[in-house]
Amino acid sequence: MSDLDRTDRDILTILAQDARVTNKELARRVGLSESGCLERVRRLRDSNTLRGAHSEVAPEAFGVHVEAFIAVTLSRHTRKAITAFERKTFALPQVMAIHHLTGRTDFLVHVVSSDMDHLRDFTMDAITGLPEVARVETSLVFGSHRKWSWPDLTV
Repeated sequence: MSDLDRTDRDILTILAQDARVTNKELARRVGLSESGCLERVRRLRDSNTLRGAHSEVAPEAFGVHVEAFIAVTLSRHTRKAITAFERKTFALPQVMAIHHLTGRTDFLVHVVSSDMDHLRDFTMDAITGLPEVARVETSLVFGSHRKWSWPDLTV
């Protein structure tokens, strides 16, 4: 959305870091009246620029102790094969995200599991068993850091 001004981007940055901030505090931090701030947030939601509010949950609460990225090379690169792979893979509960890539690897699939045996079985049964898959390479996640706001590339 190109018609965002500095205040809109400030609101988005603050909400990305803490979606529970009150409208009163948000308005104070961006220098707007409470009603003006609320109107901007509504406009950002209505335009689908602001897409939901989420909470970070400890993966262990759901029995997740291992995370991995599975690099997948497809056997065929037809639209039908790509769509089928995306649909089947994203439907699996262990899959957190799918990234369609250019280059040697066709997809990078972020998966979670309870332990190494579960990861091995999942990879062999659910991923390599798909007819669209030619090759996989699994990399374990030792740790990660995530930014909760986007850099402002408009300036």
